This record gives sequence, structure tokens and C-alpha cells, in this order.
Amino acid sequence: MSQQQVLVLQSNTKREHGRKAQLNNISAGKSVADLIRTTLGPRSMLKMILDPMGSTQITNDGNAILREIDVVHPAAKHMIELARAQDEECGDGTTSVIILGGEMLATSQPFIEIHNIHPIKVVRGYMQALDDAVAYMKSIALPVDVNNDDEMFNIVDSCLGTKFAGRYGDLATKLAVSAVRKVQRRDPVSGNYEVDFKRYAKVEKIPGGHIDECKVLDGVMFNKDITHQKMRRMIKNPRVLLLDCPLEYKKAESMLNVEIIDEQDWEKLMDMEEKWIQDVCEDIIRAKPDVVITEKGISDLAQHYFVKAGITAIRRIRKTDNNRIARATGATIVHRPDEIKETDIGTNAGLFQVQKIGDEYFTFIVECKEPKACSIILRGASKDTLNEIERNLHDAMNVARNIFNEPKVVYGGGSVEMAVSQMLVEKSKTIQGVQQKAYQAVAQALEVIPRTLVQNCGGAVIKLLTELRAKHTDKANVSYGIDGEEGTLIDMKDKKIMEPLLVKQQTLKTAVEAACVLIRIDDIVSGVSVGDDRPQQAQGGGDDEE
Repeated sequence: MSQQQVLVLQSNTKREHGRKAQLNNISAGKSVADLIRTTLGPRSMLKMILDPMGSTQITNDGNAILREIDVVHPAAKHMIELARAQDEECGDGTTSVIILGGEMLATSQPFIEIHNIHPIKVVRGYMQALDDAVAYMKSIALPVDVNNDDEMFNIVDSCLGTKFAGRYGDLATKLAVSAVRKVQRRDPVSGNYEVDFKRYAKVEKIPGGHIDECKVLDGVMFNKDITHQKMRRMIKNPRVLLLDCPLEYKKAESMLNVEIIDEQDWEKLMDMEEKWIQDVCEDIIRAKPDVVITEKGISDLAQHYFVKAGITAIRRIRKTDNNRIARATGATIVHRPDEIKETDIGTNAGLFQVQKIGDEYFTFIVECKEPKACSIILRGASKDTLNEIERNLHDAMNVARNIFNEPKVVYGGGSVEMAVSQMLVEKSKTIQGVQQKAYQAVAQALEVIPRTLVQNCGGAVIKLLTELRAKHTDKANVSYGIDGEEGTLIDMKDKKIMEPLLVKQQTLKTAVEAACVLIRIDDIVSGVSVGDDRPQQAQGGGDDEE
């Protein structure tokens, strides 16, 4: 009697395993890399993305492009996650990490397909090369003085040179460095910098006006108007009180029915409400604030008392805006009006003003002493332009933050990749066995960055790369790279093109580790859900009993 066939998986389950799964993963990774390859460098092309809602997005930001694209292959989804992880960790290098990851997969293909080398041996060679590359990057990195504006401008300008905002000169560079300097805080114990610009530096996009009108405020701005027309719209040296409680009578959380028999009871009920609001307002007025800002509502009666006392009030502000005002003015957000203390009042602001820009009113609390929060105003012709400048500004602020966290830089323009590549080629001569080929493959893959820079500006690829390799045989020429605008070989030291060490290290680590993960996958099982969710029993597949 022959062995009976047993089907464990459902009939509609798709499965790829062995060499086929590995090659398909490599092919998917290369396809994602090819999609955004042309968006690298100062002469990069833009991509127009049409989302399901019909709106368009024009950008050359790797993460912004890939997050809008819907892919099916699981390996391609994994590659797209790399850009998101890089954006969260460093904020820059999202395009480089995808291109480098795709090239790492491409160089591993001959080992698996032609030479029949086990994937684990390839991974071992890749990881050894990664450790050596990261150590070499640290050795050639240059220290940076974070208090030197010229050095900070050069580093951030190198990041923005490849972006859409680069065409507006050093405007975005100054905005980014100024914003990061305003929100930074230094821990007196450890000496480390805390730069939380996502929470404390808000970008306000106002269509219209000219791009030169963009600026960083030494304070905060939010899209709100005063609650009563007789309140003051401009106050110098205001005393600011921040609340997160309502200044109107509390409504019941659930349905409430009150049965009133006598008319006097109704009047008494209304008097109690008015008395409660009056008591709350008296508690606030006793603190002598000039401006009261609350996250909840303000009743008409409360506005009346505030107008009589000469207090300006703003209601229903966002929690995030309230936190920024508190940090800028030195105020403390109060939960109960009867517990207000003098120390809760913010006195660091120099000017409170409400202005009309376009069709909307905006409130400014500016001229603050040492504001640890700020607003960045962006003006421009269209929403597309403003959205792209905001994305570029986000990258630039991340670069500035990375320098504060680790004040070391390496030369850009593909010079550090070529320097590491040449170092790996030399060191591979000391490695024995199959791992040597995988080790050399990492060196070969690193050349994709300078090669892509040459391709995107229309230069002679083979000629320039050969010259660059020849330059980097001498350790003294470690700063030579590709001029992405002219397509020539230049010394990055002269052009002052530098990039944070943190970004370059993270790009290389993410790309190599992602390639290693995809190479080690030898089985892809995908099941299609069906209407009947009951578990299927193992079936007998043969009836060839003798």
C-alpha cells in the first residue's frame, strides 16, 4: 500500500519556497529601489502621485512617495517600511536607504542563483562588512561645534540642496536652524540636548504672500480670534493665564431631566448657574491676568465679566497649542480656577496681538524671553508648494537635531560611500572562504550612491566612477565625491558639503540588515480568506490503494 498524500494547507493557499522565494524577494526589492532612484541628488526628478481621493502630491521625498504607493508583494512592503523607519529615526536619507537596500539585494542575487552559496554565508559576510564599515565611518568623521552658526548652516544646506526648497537659497536653512535653536533644551546633569521640535515647533501654512515672508517667531501663533469684539486686540507685556476647564455651566454627562413645580425654583436654578460662573470669573480676575486662554468654552456671561475687567479671552484652543504657549510664556496650565497662584501666570511674552491674514484671524504671542517653543510661518503661492517646503523643512530640522545629538559629520556627495567601499575592498583580501565574495559585494553595492548621482545629472558614469575609485586609493583624498549639479569630480571639503554621521550610519545599518532579512526568507505562504471561517481538516489526497 502506497503512502497517502495529506494536504495540510487550504486549497486556495499560495506558497513560494526555496530559491524561487528568495529570487522573487530580491526582484521586488530592486523594483522598489528603481521606482525612486531618479529622486536622489540636487538634479533629482519629481514624482506626481494621485491618491484614491483624487488629489495630487508632487514631491521628491522618498518616504512621502512610498507611503502613498499601494504594493502587493510582501518583500516590497518590507522595503517601504525601511523608508518609514529611517524617517522616524533620522528624518533624512529615506531615498538613500531604499536605493542602497535594493542594491544590496541585487549584488546578492548571483551568489544564490549562479554560485549556489547558502544564504546564511552571504548574510555572515554582509554583517561583517557592516561592522567594519560603521567603525571606519566613525574614524573618518569630523567634529562639529553646534554653537557655530556657519557650520550648522553648511550641514543643513547640504541636506536641503537636494530638495525642492533648495532653489530658494538659504531661506529654509535659516528657518530650520533658528527653530531648532529655539526649542532646544540642555540637561544640566547629563549635558545632552533635548530637541523636541515635533511638539514645540509648529509649522503654520498660510497660502498667499511671497516665499520671502516665511519666518520663525520668537513665540507662538494659532488660528483663533478673541471671543468678544470689545476685548483688546493688542497688549504689551501681557500676563497670560492658561486653563483647561470650561468657563460655562457644566452640562450633564448623560441625559438629565429636572422637574420644576414652582416658577421660583426655575429662577433659583438659573441664579445658581449665574452665581457659579460669577464665582469662577472672580477667582480668575483676582489673579489680574491680561489674557485668558482655555481649551474649553466660555459662556456669554463670563465674556461680559471679562470685558468689564479689561481681560481678553480666547476659547477652544487645541491642547498642543496650549502646551506650546505654556512653554513660551512660562505659564502653568491650571485645572481649577480657585487654585490659581501668582506663579501660574505667564509673564515672559512681550506682545499679544490678533491680526487678520487673508480671510482668517491669527493670534500672536511673541517677543518672548528665551522661548522654548515657536511657530514657523510659511507663505507661498499654492498649497502644493507649501506642503513640499514643509516636508523639506521637517528633514532639515531633523538634520539639525541629529547634529545636536551627535556632533559629528562626514563628507557628502558619495565620497563617504566610495571611501568605505575602497576600505572594504582592501580588507576583503584578508578574509578567507566564501564570505570574502559577500564582503566584496557590500563594497560594490556602496558605489550605487555616487553612480546614481552621476546618472541623475547626466554625467559620464564609467569615466567619473573610475576617476573617483582612483582618487580614493589614497587615504588623503577621502573627501572627494561627485558634484551632483555639474556631474564632475570635486573635493567636498572646498564646497563644504557635509552630512551627519548619525544619518549615514543609520542608512547603512538599515539597508544591510533589511537585505539580510529578505535573503534569509525561504518560504512565503499567503492564504486567501474565504466566507467559511471554520478550520479545514487535513484531507486525504489519493485513492490509489492497492
